[in-house]
Amino acid sequence: MKDCSHPLLARRTSGVLLHLTCLPGPHGSGDLGEPARHFLDWLVSAGQTIWQVLPLTPPGAGNSPYQSPSAFAGSPWLVDLDDLVRHGWLAATPVPDFDPQHCDFDRVLPYRLNALHQAWRGFCGQASSTHRGHLADFAQRNSAWLDDYALFMVLQDRHGEPWTRWPEPYARHDPGALHALQEEARTEIGFWHFVQWRFEAQWQSLRDHAHARGIHIAGDAPIFVAHHSADVWANAAQYLLDDQGEPSVVAGVPPDYFSATGQRWGNPLYNWSAMAQDDYRWWQQRVQHLMSQVDLVRLDHFRAFEAYWEIPAASSTAVEGDWKTGPGLEFFKSLEDKLGVLPIIAEDLGIITEAVTALRLECGFPGMRVLQFAFGDSARNPYLPHNYQPQTVAYTGTHDNDTSVGWWQAASADERDAARDYLGPLADSEIHWAMIAALSQSVAHTLLIPLQDILGLDSAHRMNTPGQSSGCWTWRFEWSQIDAAPAQRLKAMASAHGRSGC
Repeated sequence: MKDCSHPLLARRTSGVLLHLTCLPGPHGSGDLGEPARHFLDWLVSAGQTIWQVLPLTPPGAGNSPYQSPSAFAGSPWLVDLDDLVRHGWLAATPVPDFDPQHCDFDRVLPYRLNALHQAWRGFCGQASSTHRGHLADFAQRNSAWLDDYALFMVLQDRHGEPWTRWPEPYARHDPGALHALQEEARTEIGFWHFVQWRFEAQWQSLRDHAHARGIHIAGDAPIFVAHHSADVWANAAQYLLDDQGEPSVVAGVPPDYFSATGQRWGNPLYNWSAMAQDDYRWWQQRVQHLMSQVDLVRLDHFRAFEAYWEIPAASSTAVEGDWKTGPGLEFFKSLEDKLGVLPIIAEDLGIITEAVTALRLECGFPGMRVLQFAFGDSARNPYLPHNYQPQTVAYTGTHDNDTSVGWWQAASADERDAARDYLGPLADSEIHWAMIAALSQSVAHTLLIPLQDILGLDSAHRMNTPGQSSGCWTWRFEWSQIDAAPAQRLKAMASAHGRSGC
């Protein structure tokens, strides 16, 4: 492996962390429509060159984008419905009165699904031969994952979840039964092909617009996939499952900063020895697909590639478990041999050993540093900016953290005193800007800031609370919350600290 970062991670840059669902828009949640382009224009006005999003895949349990039914599919709920109206496939109708500051998934998802079905019927009735050809070409090019995904969604609609409770021929992915289903359910399968085609066309158009504006997109790759997913259903032998297809052990992390009982994510664990037999082909396809969509990839829970926490499936928390050896350097060599230099940001937060750090450095990936973790012990704390290495991606906080204002309001007296000593008098009046400035001045090549911190928002605007199964992922903002002042302040800071790309 080369001991260097991808070129985009080897120069001083800064950007904003904001998921697409958080954008304004009339259809109940942000999507790939015009507001996304408007946000790109705002990033340019703020002198930023990176937009980091959360996983683009469909959300799953708890509406989490980290529990998706597919590691390849784009989220149907991100499809721009206005684009379907412009094509003449969807009739323009009055939009329900959705909450502009929160995504009410119980209302938004059925509304959007109904609109997508209407657009599919419109496409079937009046699409041009050119558009039909484009859809067919898309389905053929992506058949390696799209065929199983579409079948999985049809079967889920008919039989619910989990897939282990489907009729046996379907549950065990019997080729004969699935071939018969393909013939019988062509219209239903066509719908899911259509939705993925529109997602991909819209996403690539938005990405092209970003590149034209000098903005690169950073995506997110959850290390694990949901048990109820097309990936596990179609590749059961590559996961640690019992004879009924249920996980025998599950993923998570032991007790840490976020939780005294750890985090029991519940995802099935990979059968790494089985994956090695075909040179990690599924992973190669997954990363190649991601690299066709984004410019940088935040690889979630990097430490599990060195060693991962294995929890008995019967355990209700993550307290019980054992560390197991991950695939290590061999895995990343396999990916690099196939795909070239990998544009990966290694999420190396939590319990990080010397072996994990050594693997990251051998791979040439920058790690992450979160300033909220920096205060309260000593000047040797690795999250303090003076301890950073250039090969670092610095954050005030991530999607899993409280906002910086919320963190400050809940911080202990010792943490506040340490932050004041380090950040200066601005900490008391504008803790978020004090933190942003400290990171911007650091040697870290890459700086990424949640939009909530730029706007100085409190805990009510938090995106996710780890271990909380409901009420997360709903935050949205309105354009009225963003005036010219934050953009001007960010632009001046990026220019002064050599992060503007100029």
